[in-house]
Amino acid sequence: MSLYDIPLHTLSGADTSLAEYKGKAVLVVNVASKCGLTPQYEGLERLQKRYEDRGFTVLGVPCNQFGGQEPGSAEEIETFCSMTYGVTFPMLAKLEVNGEGRHALYSELTATPDAAGAAGDVQWNFEKFLVTPAGTVAARFRPNVQPESDEITSQIETNLP
Repeated sequence: MSLYDIPLHTLSGADTSLAEYKGKAVLVVNVASKCGLTPQYEGLERLQKRYEDRGFTVLGVPCNQFGGQEPGSAEEIETFCSMTYGVTFPMLAKLEVNGEGRHALYSELTATPDAAGAAGDVQWNFEKFLVTPAGTVAARFRPNVQPESDEITSQIETNLP
């Protein structure tokens, strides 16, 4: 199955898929509002602004599987992200990224190994996957890798259309 074929929903409930971003580099990030890593929203938004005109977007994926750190409704998540961090990048509806309820998107993404060669479950909130404009996964970055790190920005620049 192609990443583009997986049905998704926006935070507002509209049908979507990664096909909407075909031809763009996309940084898919499972996010949470009440996590020690939540300030990464700032760096993610700066990446969005820095590269959006060059064929790139961040795609936020709220997830409540790690310590119950994303308990809010879609409206609460949207308000928190826009009011606290000025988030302008698109957000999906809340998904499960691990376990029996793992969404098909994350079944595909988690098959990709990180820089150390480890694939499998998402470790925590703010794990990042860079999808190429052709719809393949170029790189995986664990939660503690900062959004604006050289590790991530060099991969974004390499994979811009």
